[in-house]
Amino acid sequence: MAGDSGVGNARLLASVQALRSAVADASLPLDLSSAPAARLARTRLLDQLDDYVIPRLTSLDAPLLAVVGGSTGAGKSTLVNSVVGREVTLPGVLRPTTRSPVLIHHPSDAAWFSGPRILPTLARITGRHSSSDGPGAVRLVSTDEVAAGLALLDAPDIDSVVEANRDLATQLLAAADLWVFVTTAARYADAVPWELLREASERGTAVAVVLDRVPAGAVDEIRTHFASMLREQGLDQAPIFTVVESELVDGLLPADQTERLRGWLAALAGDAQARADVVRQTLQGALVSLDTRTRSLVAASEDQTAAGRALVDAAAAAYDEARAQVHEGMLDGTLLRGEVLARWQEFVGTGEFFRQVESTVSRVRDRFTSFLKGEPARADHLGEALQSGVESLVVNRAELAAGAIARSWRTLPGGDQLLTADPTLARSGTDVDKRIQRLVRDWQGDILQMVRDEGRDRRTTARIMAYGVNGLGVVLMLVTFASTAGITGAEVGIAGGTALVGQKLLEAVFGDQAVRELARQAREQLTARVDTLYAAELARYEGAVTTLHVDTDQTEHLTAAAAAVKAAR
Repeated sequence: MAGDSGVGNARLLASVQALRSAVADASLPLDLSSAPAARLARTRLLDQLDDYVIPRLTSLDAPLLAVVGGSTGAGKSTLVNSVVGREVTLPGVLRPTTRSPVLIHHPSDAAWFSGPRILPTLARITGRHSSSDGPGAVRLVSTDEVAAGLALLDAPDIDSVVEANRDLATQLLAAADLWVFVTTAARYADAVPWELLREASERGTAVAVVLDRVPAGAVDEIRTHFASMLREQGLDQAPIFTVVESELVDGLLPADQTERLRGWLAALAGDAQARADVVRQTLQGALVSLDTRTRSLVAASEDQTAAGRALVDAAAAAYDEARAQVHEGMLDGTLLRGEVLARWQEFVGTGEFFRQVESTVSRVRDRFTSFLKGEPARADHLGEALQSGVESLVVNRAELAAGAIARSWRTLPGGDQLLTADPTLARSGTDVDKRIQRLVRDWQGDILQMVRDEGRDRRTTARIMAYGVNGLGVVLMLVTFASTAGITGAEVGIAGGTALVGQKLLEAVFGDQAVRELARQAREQLTARVDTLYAAELARYEGAVTTLHVDTDQTEHLTAAAAAVKAAR
């Protein structure tokens, strides 16, 4: 192990601390099917790093901590009191036993346990037991009855009906150099203890087992069967201490029933090499397990990242579709229907007029001049109708996109969680109408500026002055949208005439090449403004995912940190 040398141990410690930071930073915010187990695994991994691996690497010579754990009613506290020789921890009379774990140590070892070196999340309490004792603290008991170099910790029941007790028992066992596992002749085959024993075996944790309350006539039979079960789980090296069902004397087991266990613990405390071997075994097992445990967290992190990406992709696809539909609406004649056609016909009259347009272009031009110069109100009405049509198109597609996202998210992992947290995501932003109105007004400003810029030479300027900048801007808007694709029936002639008359008028002012370029620029500028607005709407959904801190880089950080520990150990 790298801890055999000062330099190697320092490198390993730094790698483990870096892994601890990566695990702490790993977020699992989306309520995916894999999330509950992964969150629990993350919590337990952090606990073991904080409670055992890092403090043990920091102080390899600290006293060995033996955690006494087991099932409800197994007699753990009575066993601890009997090993010490006096009452240092209260046996639970009522179930569940809700009290602080008790850590018994030699007075000379007090400094190792009074501070936050191990179990930093638990407060330290001393003195007499109180009814207010709970799982948020550890009670310290200093006594000469425990040899220096070894401390005992009486943990809550691993199968307590109180969740906080179960969680703390698991946390304390993961903080142990040595598990002293207590079970009874009646319950040694229960599932819960064996889950933890299998975990101990997989992590290489040093384990000793106490088989308590064994009927005197069944010691050999039960012990043999229990030993075979341990062997099947790879725990054949774990010593077994048998305690025969006995009457308590002043609350303690008869001395002969705990003599072997007490002697074994005393020998361990007095043998520095034996203690080092136990520490080495458990620490090495914990370090090796970090790789597998981190991989499971990486897999859950990848699930989170994939789910977050799927949510963002669904939102992006909806706004891509909205942009495509707006672009199609700009080209298929949609914007030249309804109110726009009605306002147009206020001036040009019926479709018969358009059928004669090629032979009467000069007359049309004259009427346009009259329309644009002498009747500005009609130009304003037409411009307002066009503005309203563009606004309706952009707003409608935005609302459709928001609705599509909400439907899609409700079917995607984590999506319903986000919609519940922020119901406004089921529709467009609250001020989207106003922003779109401003967008269209700004685009109309672009149109007018294009007309002005195009009329810089004196001859063109004179023509523009003859028709008016605002009027020509309205006509340019018409030409921008004057494609008859998708229009049927009588509207074809009307829209076609719209395109032809507008085109002819603008060509008379600017020339045919300039008109095509102006129409292209007008469409591109509107498209760019719509893209920007839809991107802002998409950012609401991206922000909702990002707010939950689904970090796309955390899997890489976790993988790299675990690899560094593996290389250093």
